[in-house]
Amino acid sequence: MDYLKKNIVVIGLGYVGLPLAVKLSSAFDVIGYDISNQRITELKKYYDSTNEITKVKLQKAKRLMVSSNIEDIHNKNIYIITVPTPVNKNNLPDLKLLKKACKLVGKIMAKNSIVIFESTVYPGVTENICAPILAKYSGYKLNKSFFLGYSPERINPGDKKHSVEKITKVVSGSNSATASIISNIYKKIIKAGVFHASSIEVAETAKAIENAQRDINIAFINEIALLCHKLNISIYDVLDAAKTKWNFLPFYPGLVGGHCIGVDPYYLAHVAKKSGMQTDVILSGRRLNDNMTKIIFNILKKNISKRSKILQIGISFKENVPDIRNSKSAELAKLFLKNNYNIKVHDPVVDKLEVEEEYNINLSELKGQYDNLIIAVSHDFLKNNNVINCLKHKANIFDITGKYKNIFNSNKYNYWSL
Repeated sequence: MDYLKKNIVVIGLGYVGLPLAVKLSSAFDVIGYDISNQRITELKKYYDSTNEITKVKLQKAKRLMVSSNIEDIHNKNIYIITVPTPVNKNNLPDLKLLKKACKLVGKIMAKNSIVIFESTVYPGVTENICAPILAKYSGYKLNKSFFLGYSPERINPGDKKHSVEKITKVVSGSNSATASIISNIYKKIIKAGVFHASSIEVAETAKAIENAQRDINIAFINEIALLCHKLNISIYDVLDAAKTKWNFLPFYPGLVGGHCIGVDPYYLAHVAKKSGMQTDVILSGRRLNDNMTKIIFNILKKNISKRSKILQIGISFKENVPDIRNSKSAELAKLFLKNNYNIKVHDPVVDKLEVEEEYNINLSELKGQYDNLIIAVSHDFLKNNNVINCLKHKANIFDITGKYKNIFNSNKYNYWSL
């Protein structure tokens, strides 16, 4: 079978699936499937609510069809699953969406199909959890009448520089022939090249440690930032000095949420525990980053009167991205609200209704006069100085990101940064 001439089905059209589907459509006929009728309706009108793909790019993707109708993806030979894999309230892997996608694909895939997973998982999930579900609902046998691949996503939401085709693609397969086919598929669109992992489990582990490493590095800098706070010196001045050495890694302090860095370490910790191993470093870094919201709240509340007016900028998990999943800035706002502070939150990047449904927070317009400004997320719109018009003379500026000290750090304000 010539898989390179077959339709490719991408399951899940979120931050990972849509950019991948659009890029694949430059070389293949692609069907993008999502269970959300609203998402499909928007995409058919060339609107991407994640802001990852422009209207022009969607219009140019002539070989891409999007659908929420399961009949449109029935009896195909290549499926790429890109559904979210979060953690539950106990920080344990939540594979419900992944298992549901496997059940769906198992029921409809053609004989000799290749099912490729891009969703982040812990080592062993693809072969030990996904494969049996696919086999059960298809009636096929692994490496005889269906095949597996794992190629971890490396999408960085909001990053227009490191797009899909510019990032080396790690590929793996349930056998060498399948790995080769998957490699040839991705080679058609990935300019940066393809790397062959020696096994699916190796590829799964590689993905998990990428974000766990960042989490640990940020946790270290967060701890140093707190130390600098005690010493009354600037962490940013310290970093400017330290990064003059060629091998120093310039990570920066802040709130670490989202669906990657704030999640993947727990996947590693989970599989480690199952293997009888304790992950001291991984979980130590995660605990500190998880606690940073409360730590920052406790610092800020010492300098903010409950009678004063507070404006918080940002409620998404990351600058210039509308994604609010596992948002630490939202967690910070809720702490102020819970403790009866007079706080308003402004974020023009996110969906207001989504914020209200997820966090029970009503976003405010950029108006009024405030005694305190909390910059929780460094959205680019801050650079236009409109926020300054909402600040009283000698307002307190609490810049968690530290990115706007040159704008707000003047005699007009009392400036603080993490």
